[in-house]
Amino acid sequence: MQWLRARDHAGRVSALPNQLPRLAERFGLSDADVDRTVWTVDSEGRKLSGAAAVNAALSRLGGLWRGIAAAGGLPVVSWAEERGYDWVAANRGWLSRLWGTTPECERPGTGCR
Repeated sequence: MQWLRARDHAGRVSALPNQLPRLAERFGLSDADVDRTVWTVDSEGRKLSGAAAVNAALSRLGGLWRGIAAAGGLPVVSWAEERGYDWVAANRGWLSRLWGTTPECERPGTGCR
C-alpha cells in the first residue's frame, strides 16, 4: 500500500488495510476473502481480486503504469501474473521483512483489528 500511495500523486486510488473494522462487509466481502487476497472495488461496485485487482490499481495511476496493467489483459501474461501474485501473497510476511517494510496495521494509529 505504501508503494501505491507513493505513486498515486493525483489521489486516484484509496488503499486500505484489510484489517480495518467492518471493511470487508462494507464492500460485500467476507473476512476470509480479504485475508486471502487483495481486492479492488470500483465506483460502480465491481470487484476484482488478485493480479486483476493490482492491474486495476496500476491502471488508475496512469502513464507507464497503465501500459503495464494493460499487458495483464494478455492471456499468457495474466496467467503468469496470477501465479506470481499467489506466490507473493503466500510469502508476504517474510517478503515484507526482506524489503524492510512495516505492515500497515503494525503502525500506530491505523485503527486495524
